[in-house]
Amino acid sequence: MSRQSYSQTYSGSRNAHIAYPLGGIGAGMFCLEGTGAMSHFSLRNAPHITHEPMIFSGLFMKNEQSTSARVMEGPLPSWKIYGNKAESMNPGSGLFGKHFGLPRFESSAFQARFPFGSVDLKDEQLPVEASITGWSPFIPLHADDSSLPAAALEITLINKTDRPVEVVYSLNAANFMAFPKSANQRVYRAKSGKGFVLEQPPVEGKPWEEGSFSAYTDHPNAKVDCAWFRGGWFDSLTMVWNAIKEGSSEEKPEVTEGKPSPGGSLYVPLTLASRDSQVIRIMLSWYVPETNLIEGVEAGKRADSPFHKPWYAGKFAGISEVSAYWLNNYDSLRERSLKFSDTFYATSLPAEAKEAITSNLTILKTPTVLRQTDGRMWGWEGQQLKEGSCSGSCTHVWNYAQAVPHLFPDLERSLRVSEFIEGQDERGHQNFRVPLPIQPATHKYHAASDGQLGGIMKAYREWRISGDTEWLRTYWPQIKQSLSYCKELWDPDGIGVLIEPHHNTYDIEFWGPDGMCSSIYIGALKAASLMSEALGEPSNAYEELYRKGRHYMENELFNGEYFEQKIIWEGLRAPDPSKLAPQGNDAFKAEETLEGPEAWNVNYSREAQELLRQEGPKYQYGTGCLSDGVIGAWIAEMCGLGDILDRGMVKSHLLSIYTYNLKRDLSGHANPQRPGFALGKDGGLLLCTWPKGGQLSLPFVYSNEVWTGIEYQVASHLMSVGCVEEGLDIVRVCRDRYDGSVRNPFDEYECGHWYARAMASYAIIQGWSGIRYDAVERVLHVSPKVSGDYSSFLCTSSGYGVAGIRNGEVFVDVKEGTIAIEELRLT
Repeated sequence: MSRQSYSQTYSGSRNAHIAYPLGGIGAGMFCLEGTGAMSHFSLRNAPHITHEPMIFSGLFMKNEQSTSARVMEGPLPSWKIYGNKAESMNPGSGLFGKHFGLPRFESSAFQARFPFGSVDLKDEQLPVEASITGWSPFIPLHADDSSLPAAALEITLINKTDRPVEVVYSLNAANFMAFPKSANQRVYRAKSGKGFVLEQPPVEGKPWEEGSFSAYTDHPNAKVDCAWFRGGWFDSLTMVWNAIKEGSSEEKPEVTEGKPSPGGSLYVPLTLASRDSQVIRIMLSWYVPETNLIEGVEAGKRADSPFHKPWYAGKFAGISEVSAYWLNNYDSLRERSLKFSDTFYATSLPAEAKEAITSNLTILKTPTVLRQTDGRMWGWEGQQLKEGSCSGSCTHVWNYAQAVPHLFPDLERSLRVSEFIEGQDERGHQNFRVPLPIQPATHKYHAASDGQLGGIMKAYREWRISGDTEWLRTYWPQIKQSLSYCKELWDPDGIGVLIEPHHNTYDIEFWGPDGMCSSIYIGALKAASLMSEALGEPSNAYEELYRKGRHYMENELFNGEYFEQKIIWEGLRAPDPSKLAPQGNDAFKAEETLEGPEAWNVNYSREAQELLRQEGPKYQYGTGCLSDGVIGAWIAEMCGLGDILDRGMVKSHLLSIYTYNLKRDLSGHANPQRPGFALGKDGGLLLCTWPKGGQLSLPFVYSNEVWTGIEYQVASHLMSVGCVEEGLDIVRVCRDRYDGSVRNPFDEYECGHWYARAMASYAIIQGWSGIRYDAVERVLHVSPKVSGDYSSFLCTSSGYGVAGIRNGEVFVDVKEGTIAIEELRLT
């Protein structure tokens, strides 16, 4: 059953797993939990999801009747009791050095309003209520200000009584930046504002261990303790709590003799008048200028390659410069971040759509995304606990992510440049994973058909979003070469669909033409036709091949309900799949195993070879109804290419997915693959079903799973063809899994946490509203999908605002920047 409410408010059991990312694009993060705790500290340019150092806010309260003290957090979620060492002989021993045993508020509730997240703390026994609002800058079209290694906590204290209450707020942190065996770690007074810095100075031979974290405030009453009690066992935390419960706020300078201070505290004493409230602003920033990150570089060349260096290290010289910038620009950055938030939430987008879109924008604040000093973006697919998951801005995963090209188009264009320059060789072969730091890739691995062809369509998209024809002209030679390579490798006879075995996002090869990859192919051909025409080059060859491919798909692959795969594995240029495996670009080489030839990821054992003779290659979908079955038509819709396939057939395919693949209860569903994405009473959109029969013994891997991102791809596509309620239904089924009781609503995962594909949810905006701006022609296209007046968020490369229908007429209200509209096209 659906929750029916998507207000992004979480309390009770639904507040157990909230972890809300705060940080900058490519700058690292920490999370504000729904209880008020701070966790997931990943400040060293890599994920560290289990990192929950001792850092907490404390509150002392005194009125005429009583004194009390609390940690400013709600009850500890039960799943944390065992700590990260649940396998220990002594369960709970992983909580050594934690503040979990200190008194807390009676209840907590969390409210998200991206990029702001607020925790409300209540306790009937206390004279004060409190809230913590965490945020970090997020300003569309301003990537640098949105990439700061910074976040803020705004502490609101409310006197519930008719008498004055004396309070002391404190932020207390162990020096979690220090490495255990380092003798030169420091805690010292911040130069910006009133606060402290936790520092690990440079370490000889390990420059990546250097790092600083600063906590400071502009409150005039603030006092700083840089000299925690030094001792063993639980001495430091005990003495910190003694100071909190006594209402102490003693200034203590940096320790200059003996062992360094274990941590630092920031105190703000004040008096709350009757029914009064006050706000304390805590500014947090960090600086880790060096890394030991290097990905995708050949082993023999790794020693000569530099390590990744974060963008902010090329902008700021140290923690003091970051802190000063944050302090001096705080008000304007907050105002502009709030303007974006207010603009987005004021639209009439359905609540479930707003939740799906904004919850996944948090991905941009996590270590899934990196930026190097030249400003270019690079991404993992997701995050493992202590390292990135699947490197290289993987083209077939990032195909789905629609947020960045609209909100930060310069960053998205940097991905295209990496693909076509560093990722591509002179033949047009593209490595679908670009190295980090960004540099020329190796070409010893096969290309990915969906990723490489999708990049051609996205180049068209970036051109239409930016309006920059010279940018397109610059990279057009590489775009043409990429398409030529794809045609020669996968469609050597010029049929217009992919015939030869072609790698794709399911980590296998499809043999023979399929609706999924061939729809991307014809979309790339259509895009190439339009781009070449705009650049004054002949386009007929592209257009002719596109029409042949479209005709083939509509007449050979459409079964009356949906598009299928036509499995072909004999008579191709590629060898017998059981004998030879892809090794390198397009070469094939046998690998003998104990049971015979083995493909790199297929393993044709003796019994598998028998299955091949009976059914054909492993890991196909054949007569299945594939949720990605017309993804090329979706990308085309998002890019402004129009209908690349018969619209009625596409609509029929999407409604078939809705009918056959959407499950509201998976209790009876068999999934021998990776069930953790959706199982039991969960609902979800299966990747594939076989409503007409014909399921192979071993269909493509992952076929029984539910994948984040693909749900949004189908949902937004359904909306774009007029099936708004069906699309929203899929969104609701997906978001009901992420309701906070079992899963974090702000971490849709697949191969890792904060999985990039989930940013497909941004496509809901265009799918639902039918609004798209073309900067090349300066045309606003409006094709309403809902009746009556409505309003939607619109972000172009020059400005953002709200657009829609008001009193039956098209309107655009620009909130920041400008949007030059020379023509309105209402269809």
